[in-house]
Amino acid sequence: MPSIVATGRKPDVMACGVCHRADGPGGPENSSLFGLPAAYIVQQTMDFKNGLRNGSAPRIANDLMIKLAKAISEEELKEAAAYFSSIKPRANIVVVETETVPKTQVRDLFLAPLEGSSDKEPIGQRIIEIPENVEHFVSRDTRVRFIAHVPPGSIQKGRQLAMSGDPSVQCTACHGADLRGKDVVPTIAGRSPTYLFRQLYDFKSGARKGANSGTMKPAVEKLTVTDMIALVAYSASLAP
Repeated sequence: MPSIVATGRKPDVMACGVCHRADGPGGPENSSLFGLPAAYIVQQTMDFKNGLRNGSAPRIANDLMIKLAKAISEEELKEAAAYFSSIKPRANIVVVETETVPKTQVRDLFLAPLEGSSDKEPIGQRIIEIPENVEHFVSRDTRVRFIAHVPPGSIQKGRQLAMSGDPSVQCTACHGADLRGKDVVPTIAGRSPTYLFRQLYDFKSGARKGANSGTMKPAVEKLTVTDMIALVAYSASLAP
């Protein structure tokens, strides 16, 4: 593990492993990095640095990435990208279609079950993604799995949109039939649906203006919130 991942470099380069975990599974609040093309990781970091990648709403995670991207050296970035890219992705998300979900609260930058409560509420048009073991996730345990609750019918609708919907929306055209990416196109299979939803929304709003935004913008501009939930539920349900 490169030192930039393990310990970072004071004062402004936080260790990559603090947020993305030691071998890159990340969480709903940020991207999983394991198995992504190294060139893609470098490009996205540069987009943060150059003001091309922002969020549709203020987020601490984005602010931290922008600060890091401006301070990290080219060699450090290449080391971190090569490291995460070399790690084989593993399944750490279970997608569950359901009408009701546990009541949740915001803990740090992610959702967790409401402490001391077993109450449930209608899911509505939401994704409720929570760690199976909250304390292990807070402690940066890279083995933690997540349960992603989505509205009933989401996975099948997402499959139809990704494969046989409007040609401009077909995710498989760029990300491959199994959505595992190819060349510098990132894999989106088996990744956090909460994170992926934010990216679709940011492409649609124009908050993401990086190198791949010209391709993504037309693909998402017709999508409704329900469509985006369905697409990410389907992609998250696939083997990484």
